Amino acid sequence: MAKMYYDKDASLDILKGKTIGVIGYGNQGCAQALNLRDSGLDVIIGVRADETRQQAIDDGFEAVPINKAAARAQVILMLIPDEIMPDVFKSEVLPGLSPGDAICFASGYNVAFKFIEPPQGMDVVMVAPRMIGAGVRQRYQEGQGFPSFIGVEQDATGNALNTTLAIARGIGSTKSGVMELTFAQEAELDLFTEQGFGPAFGQVLLASIQTMIDAGYPVEAVMIELILSGEFAYSMEKIVELGFFPQMDLHSHTSQYGSMTRSVRYMIPQIAETMKEVLEDIRSGAFAREWDAEQKAGLPVFNQIKEARSLHPIAEWEKATREAFHI
Repeated sequence: MAKMYYDKDASLDILKGKTIGVIGYGNQGCAQALNLRDSGLDVIIGVRADETRQQAIDDGFEAVPINKAAARAQVILMLIPDEIMPDVFKSEVLPGLSPGDAICFASGYNVAFKFIEPPQGMDVVMVAPRMIGAGVRQRYQEGQGFPSFIGVEQDATGNALNTTLAIARGIGSTKSGVMELTFAQEAELDLFTEQGFGPAFGQVLLASIQTMIDAGYPVEAVMIELILSGEFAYSMEKIVELGFFPQMDLHSHTSQYGSMTRSVRYMIPQIAETMKEVLEDIRSGAFAREWDAEQKAGLPVFNQIKEARSLHPIAEWEKATREAFHI
């Protein structure tokens, strides 16, 4: 098992007397900045002149241009979208860095795939919450923790791990526990969830809906049964709470028997083989190179796919069902 760390392993002392520059004030930036401040740490916000700057000011932070935040802070949290981060880092963050500074990423993506190559002489670390920003803030306020992956890519000071753990504790994550991974492992796990599991699940769901509609069942009944009643979402919550198999005991014996006996029909080797191919694309860097080229070309494939997606009738089916059931 990978190394785990908890509150007892982390001290905020290494961050006291230092300025933490949070770059970006979106979902994660806002939540982490508020949590760090509530943990008694000195936080400034580096943000461009947009609505998020005003939100940071309204929340009581000093909000300054990104380059000024990077120059003033000794600990920099990069909490802007992955796709714009390399340019922002190169043009606005890098010039203000000093030897001994710590740069913390919330995703391993850009460092793992060499879109950002921080200079020597500074700590390069990662604290990657497995929780959306709203959850990061809510769990902190409720005195609960949340899981994160942490990592050290470069330890120039000899204190990189302690700094990483302090950041994780400051945002409230070590109360639950944080797991040490490499930047590459974090990025690959994240991308596989999005590309290996997500699309497979999505295609199964769409095929299920189409099969039932083609068999003559009312659209609204199919949509309620498979998605919009919330029953499936409840089952997923119980998987998280109880476990994959234990949650089955919440269902009738008929449901359990039918599910278990028919599941073997879906044990198709091609599914696992496709997933292995997807994972290899991720690990080799092929996907990262493809996505980088797509962005530089102006997103032609991305926009084409979004257009095609908008033509699928599922949106109309969902709308009709919501209207019929007043949901």
